[in-house]
Amino acid sequence: MTTMQHSPRTGLGTASLVLGVCSLLAGWTFFAPVVGLCLGIASRSREPMARGRAGWGILLNLVALAVWILVGLLLVLGGTVAVWTGVQQGR
Repeated sequence: MTTMQHSPRTGLGTASLVLGVCSLLAGWTFFAPVVGLCLGIASRSREPMARGRAGWGILLNLVALAVWILVGLLLVLGGTVAVWTGVQQGR
């Protein structure tokens, strides 16, 4: 009779890392880094064998979120400047 050994679960950490890489390289929407960040945080406490992947996933997803926030702020700032210059020129 053979005994089955369970391999340690690392799915959440791996998913977090994959979402972080894809969010940065493919420019995925704001939603993917948020999901990846949540998966990475959940993996840190539940999957001790995936701590490295979860840590990198958290870092990459935070960077992707920062990029999206920066792009959003720049778009809002650009729109504000365009409206302000239009008002100043009487348009």
